[in-house]
Amino acid sequence: MKIALILAQVLSAISICWAQSPRLQARLEAEYYVTTYAQHYRVPVALVRAIVERESHWRACAVSPKGAAGLMQLMPLTAQRLGVRDRCSVDQNLSGGVRYLAWLMQQFHNDLRLVAAGYYAGEDVIGKRDLGYRNPDVIAYVARIRTTYLRQTGIKPRTMNTSSERDVR
Repeated sequence: MKIALILAQVLSAISICWAQSPRLQARLEAEYYVTTYAQHYRVPVALVRAIVERESHWRACAVSPKGAAGLMQLMPLTAQRLGVRDRCSVDQNLSGGVRYLAWLMQQFHNDLRLVAAGYYAGEDVIGKRDLGYRNPDVIAYVARIRTTYLRQTGIKPRTMNTSSERDVR
């Protein structure tokens, strides 16, 4: 039922925007697949959106200097492992990337900090050290994903206080 409603909304938006820019059409297509795959694999939609925004800024065939490609910046070996043949295909890239996030969520017991860190640095590196991994790039990446995730979900981040309580979102 939810998927049918989402599909109807997306098709309606596409028909309204048909004459508009190809960039908007590409974004609508990407949003459709983000929502569809996130719901199917039970990954928070806001997490997928945050990662796509950070990794590629919604550019379907963005390529990094390290060789990652597509909306979710899949590395060649990761894409191969996930059965993604065309990393620039919006459908294939998001399907593989969201499946990878779902797998990371299972590996890291739904700890989204570790999921984001594992997505960025690799599950082996993060799996061995958990939150003890202190690479500044990884810490900055996780913080950016968290900020975007919280903004998209409408959750206001709590500031750290001086007590032993900590923000675990």
